[in-house]
Amino acid sequence: MDFTNMTVDQLLERRSAIAVELDKDDADLDALEAEVRAINEEIENRKQAEQRKTDLRAAVANGAGEVTNKIEKVEENKMTFDEIRAMPSYVDAYANYIKTGRDTECRAILTDNAGNITGKDGPVPVPTIVDEIVRTAWERDEIARRLRRTFFRGNLKVAFELSADPAVIHAEGSGAVAEENLQIGIINMVPATVKKFVRISDEAVTMGGEAFLRYVYDELTYQIIRKVVATAVAAVAGAGTTSSASAIGVPVVTGAPSLTIIGNAFANLSDEAANNVIVMNKLTYADFLTAQAAGSFNFDPFMGMPVLFNNSLPAYSAAASGAVYAFVGDLNGVQANYPEGDGVAIKYDDLSEAEEDMVKIVGRQYVAVALTAPGRFCNIAKA
Repeated sequence: MDFTNMTVDQLLERRSAIAVELDKDDADLDALEAEVRAINEEIENRKQAEQRKTDLRAAVANGAGEVTNKIEKVEENKMTFDEIRAMPSYVDAYANYIKTGRDTECRAILTDNAGNITGKDGPVPVPTIVDEIVRTAWERDEIARRLRRTFFRGNLKVAFELSADPAVIHAEGSGAVAEENLQIGIINMVPATVKKFVRISDEAVTMGGEAFLRYVYDELTYQIIRKVVATAVAAVAGAGTTSSASAIGVPVVTGAPSLTIIGNAFANLSDEAANNVIVMNKLTYADFLTAQAAGSFNFDPFMGMPVLFNNSLPAYSAAASGAVYAFVGDLNGVQANYPEGDGVAIKYDDLSEAEEDMVKIVGRQYVAVALTAPGRFCNIAKA
């Protein structure tokens, strides 16, 4: 494929698209790998070409070459921050920073290429491929991508309507309407650290920069997002049935998987519950299919709603009496707040188990997860 007529932004967009195509069953891995290599090579060649132009301009300014009457307009190197973060040399430098804790190489690349771009003097920015890994992990998980994500610093207090009088019709000439009796509840979202610890061999450490970052971040990000999702599911399934000044209640219907129980739960949702889904264990899904087959006619017990699976909920067959085994609702009613952003921070330890040729890597993410919108869910529990 000819990349010479594509802009750097288009090259980066194509590389992000390839990351999604890799997950398809019929993906041609060899062709996609060759295309990624070609894109990386094109970006690096353009960077080197710009550097050569800069060097030649400096040499001419210092008196080298012949003076002519031709005046050439010299354009400044206008690499964006994202273009620098996508450079293969920066990816390799960041991988070395993870391994050594020394950011000198990253800082040098930023200084040489970023000019006065804001952000180059703060924390070491992650390469674009790391952003892609985190974004792809969120999009892959059907529950995670439906949660409401925010990025407020520190603890976050979210207000919700605990109770309120309805609006009334005021007839002309009639007396003044009564003041609304409005009660507000507050959800206090206190962030905590989600961590995942893995060991890798010294041989894995020697992988190239991009391969190393993908190897580490793919596993850590996947496991951390799984924990965030399990926490979100628990926030709904573990909620009480009535709301208080500091917690939102979730109604519950009880019974075995049947043709009508999903409909009964759906009937308990408020009008604000828009993009509704059903969440359950895969084994419970099989029980619903059994109930559907026993009906001997074509009837959808799920009312056309998407069924999402999360095995942190118990299977109906294994659930204790009164335990929530599924719920119906709008997952945007659960909020995940990231005071430090939704990236994954890495700690690297190559000393404590050096005698075994093993390296410890800990990924961490600072997040608060809570149910913040009333009327969005209804739990289904075993009778």
